[in-house]
Amino acid sequence: IRESNPVYEEQDDIEPYTKEDFLNEVFMDSENYDMVVSLLENKKNIILQGAPGVGKTFAAKRLAYSIMGKKKEDHIKFLQFHQSYSYEDFIMGYKPDGDGFKLQSGVFYDFCNVARNNSKGKYFFIIDEINRGNLSKIFGELLMLIEKDYRGVNASLAYGGEPFNVPENLYIIGMMNTADRSLAMLDYALRRRFSFVDMRPAFNTEGFAYYLEKMKNPTFTNLINKICELNAEIEKDPTLGAGCCIGHS
Repeated sequence: IRESNPVYEEQDDIEPYTKEDFLNEVFMDSENYDMVVSLLENKKNIILQGAPGVGKTFAAKRLAYSIMGKKKEDHIKFLQFHQSYSYEDFIMGYKPDGDGFKLQSGVFYDFCNVARNNSKGKYFFIIDEINRGNLSKIFGELLMLIEKDYRGVNASLAYGGEPFNVPENLYIIGMMNTADRSLAMLDYALRRRFSFVDMRPAFNTEGFAYYLEKMKNPTFTNLINKICELNAEIEKDPTLGAGCCIGHS
């Protein structure tokens, strides 16, 4: 996408991707899938949370595919937060340029502009390890603008003071491990702007049972049974809990 040509041209040869494709690849039943899609459509922002290995990253990208109906890779931006990530990286800031500094846009700022130039399409900004960053610092004034009721509403940016908004056709999917207790909990201001979806180990789902049946491997089946027993003990342990269970991945 070039700035000189704001009109987005859709490719015709993109592989289709349906709800059925999602259910065949992700161990989630149809009812839960519909619930997650409804939350994302209504709230614009969701966080998939659960133990490591429950397939949050795998599911997030395929959730975006299924809502779009096609595997449009250029409609998805994937990013991982860390403790050094800043507003300047995410939105806009001054960065070294030769002998001085230059005001440069960040990854979320650029992706919002891409989505705004194609208002008929749906765009998905996926953030892995969302709770590892200082979220209030990273989002800054956009903490208000990502809220559903403020989509499309302009606000002045900290750098340059230019008007900016988060378009209505952009969705944010965050992921966080509930086992990561070394990190501060998300503050309330951010929590009320996201819907939280719990993802659990899928050993007891129909999809995994079908997968197990196809394997036809008694040793593997016995292993899964032992992991389920172990997860039951982990979940009962007051020092561990469900967030430390072993995921199916």
